[in-house]
Amino acid sequence: MITWNNFILFALPSALLWVAGAWLAWREKRTPAVVLTMLGTVVFASFIAALWSSLERPPLRTMGETRLWYSFFMPVAGIITYSRWRYKWVLGFSTLMAVVFVCINLFKPEIHSKALMPALQSPWFAPHVIVYMFSYAMLGAAVLVALWMLAKKSECEMAMADDLVNVGLAFITIGMLFGAVWAKDAWGHYWSWDPKETWAAATWLLYLVYLHLRHACPAKKRQALALLIVAFVCLQMCWWGINYLPSAQGNSIHTYNLN
Repeated sequence: MITWNNFILFALPSALLWVAGAWLAWREKRTPAVVLTMLGTVVFASFIAALWSSLERPPLRTMGETRLWYSFFMPVAGIITYSRWRYKWVLGFSTLMAVVFVCINLFKPEIHSKALMPALQSPWFAPHVIVYMFSYAMLGAAVLVALWMLAKKSECEMAMADDLVNVGLAFITIGMLFGAVWAKDAWGHYWSWDPKETWAAATWLLYLVYLHLRHACPAKKRQALALLIVAFVCLQMCWWGINYLPSAQGNSIHTYNLN
């Protein structure tokens, strides 16, 4: 039976494969870079699948479990981005982010009960969270591109940031729709302006404003990049920051992961 105690046995080889892939990408060895990154992702995915089977539920309830998905989807986003645009630093950035979340889970292991509260037993629970995790990974890659461009005072990768935001926003929209259907099934209403739902709406709107700004005022590139960073900060509030807001304590139906 796979538990969190076995995590290092999967996380270490995954991280080493990701780092090797990132190094090969920097050396412009494209095919082996993608192959090694994919192998690391497969190893990591095998732990998620085994933990899912062991827990008898999708590992999506706690912050530690959602970090698993972020660690998984960051290399996936990196592979997609690198394969499409060939920027040799992309796999390095995605690997760094994935390894950071892996290290958090290694140094702060979380072992929880197999049981899920009734609201989390909906068939919409897994697709809602998985879609959101993929969108977070794509938008995480987008903000890294934005930071790179601002630091280098280069705007040549704007199309890359736009494409990542397009994909990320599309998946956020799908995730919100899944969440609305789940909320209707679990609580009897599609939307309640719960604190987390409010932050989710604010995040969605900020990324929408970014795309509108890029379309209407393409010359305002640095303003758009700054907005992309603000939107990602808002996304972090939506993802985990909400758990620490006084307005959510005892009032939000989405703070169950701290129980």
